[in-house]
Amino acid sequence: MTIIILKSIVIWLIFILAESLNGAARIFWLVPLLGDPLAHQVSFAIGSVLVLTIATLFIRWLHVSHVFQLLGVGILWLLLTVAFEICLGLFVLGYSWQQIGADYNLLQGGLMPIGLVWLILSPFIAAKIRNVSLHVSD
Repeated sequence: MTIIILKSIVIWLIFILAESLNGAARIFWLVPLLGDPLAHQVSFAIGSVLVLTIATLFIRWLHVSHVFQLLGVGILWLLLTVAFEICLGLFVLGYSWQQIGADYNLLQGGLMPIGLVWLILSPFIAAKIRNVSLHVSD
């Protein structure tokens, strides 16, 4: 199981790099072109495709054999992402808790909760796409 965790972290680092590039593209190209709200929506769609593509490319490399392992991978990706977002926001970008929380508020247009659910589901979807055989129990 430890190797699955380490490999999951490596895959997550690839996610974060891809998502960081996606965020930079949003700020420098999409916002001036489309405005902030639409740029966030387009960037969210692009990010969702990136996450699923990366998960699909690497799902066999994880060598998961049980459904609970996929759930663990998805939850790990969620936890790492939330920790990264909070640390980046607070310590690098100087955001307030209120600014960080806005991304998590669906009523204010924040899409992060949907993205986090997508992170949990992406290992399952990737395994299905790649026809990885899984066991529900031992």
